[in-house]
Amino acid sequence: MTKRISTEAYQALRDALAVVTWYKRPFQALVTMSLRDSPELVAGLNFSETKRAVADELVRRLVTQESRYQDVAIRFMLEIAAMTKFSDIEQLPEPDRATRLADARAAVAHLQRLTEQFSVRLQEQERLQAEREANEVQAEALRRFEDDVAALRDRFLELQGATDPRQRGYDFESLLSDLFKLYDMEPRLAYHLETEQIDGSLSFDTDDYILEAKWIAEPVSRETADAFAAKVRRKGKNALGLFVAVNGLSSSARATYRESTPFIMMDGVDVYLVLEGRVRLDDVLRTKRRHANETGSCYLPASAIVSGL
Repeated sequence: MTKRISTEAYQALRDALAVVTWYKRPFQALVTMSLRDSPELVAGLNFSETKRAVADELVRRLVTQESRYQDVAIRFMLEIAAMTKFSDIEQLPEPDRATRLADARAAVAHLQRLTEQFSVRLQEQERLQAEREANEVQAEALRRFEDDVAALRDRFLELQGATDPRQRGYDFESLLSDLFKLYDMEPRLAYHLETEQIDGSLSFDTDDYILEAKWIAEPVSRETADAFAAKVRRKGKNALGLFVAVNGLSSSARATYRESTPFIMMDGVDVYLVLEGRVRLDDVLRTKRRHANETGSCYLPASAIVSGL
């Protein structure tokens, strides 16, 4: 806040501090706890003096260093202005009890009237600060996410030079699993059923996907695509297939699953565009699934999704 606190508000704080407690020990505790984040303001205060003398010195410090402690002063004022219980005064015998409570309540009410505007402004400040902190957390999470995706991209590029096709296949499945984890898709690595092997599975947008991953030198044949389609059809009615074939499908396989398909398909270019950060994996899967529902085709290039963004 840049607008200076009024002299009247400082005076109201001074007056309230002198009467909201009766004994010196509760007064010292109130001041010390209220200003615990700025202990230097309390350091050196002589609490053996009268409460008003201590309040005068404390308010003097706040006034002379307002540029540094304005927010502290406002929070202190608002805390005192919000007081509704005056424990040590309530233990006094009558008629002192009634008189001192009336003084305390009147002083607090006066301070409250003078600081109402500060309450609104402080709430707005806190809201903006919370937004800034949330944005910073989100930005940091995005940086970590981008770093993790870039690391997967490097692993993908390394696999292109692999000399052991079998090991490359295992490593590719592991890479895909790590990619699905980044998108919170609950991947499960390869598992065996009684009559078949599944390369993995994942969950996305309330649907379960059966995964098939192929990194072979040639496009996937129609026979391989048919075998995967049969696996998918044998699963639950909400199960879909995700066929990730680095070198794509053969022309006959693509033709077979152009008008009716139980799976969607990604090739190596699609994967690389995701790992380059050109498009998000969830956007790719969602758009490919919608395309399959509308056309029956298993394949929509990720490059078309990128150009449409």
